[in-house]
Amino acid sequence: MGSTEELDSRRGRFAEAAKFHGHICPGLALGYRAAEIALERLRSGRSEDEELVTIVETDACGVDAIQFLTGCTLGKGNLLIKDHGKHAFTFINRRTGDAVRIIGNPSFDTNALDPDLAPIRARVFQGGASDEDLAEYRRRMERVVEAILDTPAETLFSIQDVDIDIPERARIFRSVPCARCGEMTAESRVRVEDGELVCYACSEEYTRRR
Repeated sequence: MGSTEELDSRRGRFAEAAKFHGHICPGLALGYRAAEIALERLRSGRSEDEELVTIVETDACGVDAIQFLTGCTLGKGNLLIKDHGKHAFTFINRRTGDAVRIIGNPSFDTNALDPDLAPIRARVFQGGASDEDLAEYRRRMERVVEAILDTPAETLFSIQDVDIDIPERARIFRSVPCARCGEMTAESRVRVEDGELVCYACSEEYTRRR
């Protein structure tokens, strides 16, 4: 679980990630732990440019913690989203070629950390929570997050060193005007329809099945 100093440091950094995300929640805590584990396994600090690449297979809360801690972001092009609906994250160190895939352990159930949280959470999300409910929800959520931050990595995740083709670095493409709306669009994101360059938003999807 780590020393007291390590746990205090983890909590401090997680608080910063929560400010970035907007609130604390189990998903954010799990993403934070996954990123923390990856940085340690890959012997890497935060990515200033594209030294690290992360492939996430969900668009859930944990991705914000991963962006915050690793420096892998959509804007830099070193955060790739494959929305498979899985809490699975692959982290790659470009300099060494090492990669690790971290997957949520199916035997770890965040609901089991506090079975009484679910009904309170339902009232909060449905808009029917009292002030007492909201205060109790925050207290219980904080305890669940604390438990996740303190839980051994092997309990939370399956952690695998993997061989993977390293994605190419982000490229800057020339922009061209869409023939229909006139808006400038990266040439890698246009389609040809009736001999014209058309952006995805204006193109007509071909859905015929063979």
